Amino acid sequence: MRRIDAHHHLWDLSARPQDWLDGPELEPIRHSFGPADLRAVTEAAGVDATVLVQVLNDIDETADFLAVASDLVAGVVGWVDLTAPDVHEQLDRLRSGPGGDRLVGIRHLVQSEPDPDWLMRPDVLAGLRAVRDAGLAYDVLTRPHQLPAAVVAVRAVPDMVFVLDHLSKPDIAAGVVEPWAAHLAALAAEPNVTAKLSGLVTEAGPQWTVDSLRPYADIALEAFGPDRLMAGSDWPVCLLAASYDEVFDAASLLCSGLSAAERAEVFGGTAARVYRLGT
Repeated sequence: MRRIDAHHHLWDLSARPQDWLDGPELEPIRHSFGPADLRAVTEAAGVDATVLVQVLNDIDETADFLAVASDLVAGVVGWVDLTAPDVHEQLDRLRSGPGGDRLVGIRHLVQSEPDPDWLMRPDVLAGLRAVRDAGLAYDVLTRPHQLPAAVVAVRAVPDMVFVLDHLSKPDIAAGVVEPWAAHLAALAAEPNVTAKLSGLVTEAGPQWTVDSLRPYADIALEAFGPDRLMAGSDWPVCLLAASYDEVFDAASLLCSGLSAAERAEVFGGTAARVYRLGT
């Protein structure tokens, strides 16, 4: 089975501004990261395929990502305006362009929405149903306080595949577990939800250890099981706390108690199945 990085990004600062990188704490990653940079780190780590995930709420960025899809970038999770009445048409335009067959999912930066119930809005739910009708997954990017709304959205579209990014970013640095764990369990109780074991080192901060991550990974494994979890690097954002290799080494240690078949699911099988990445 292929080893798949289920979550990473790219950006070209000369082509598209990245205002979110303005803070001084983000200076280490305030430069462009392109396909050649990705290939270098994935080859060194033995990763065979990746899922490239949107950075901006910008449909042109998604078109650019699809155009760079390759033997390595097997799928793209892009962006469309879910609140617009023409979601079907937006998706058709993306799919008819270069690399359009690599569109595997849609995501919105819900974590930045001031309304904690954004995912419950009728126009958003209508947009999600259009994504479902297109046969695509929806990546859920939330913070813990937004998880209750995510549960409502998942129940409202029960025949759609949802993927929770970064386990909804628990406050690992402060050691906070509840109510995140209870909300995560409620979401995991819905059979149409999978989750990414990703982004944890960033939430823990540069002083992270495997032991500091373990309680959160164990809770996720208990809630979802290995056949509904997928490992992702969150590169290059992860570089704020760890190298690409260190992220996957940590994930391997966190999953060391699993059987070989279960590890194969977390490190490739789940992503291939959920995103329909083929063989």
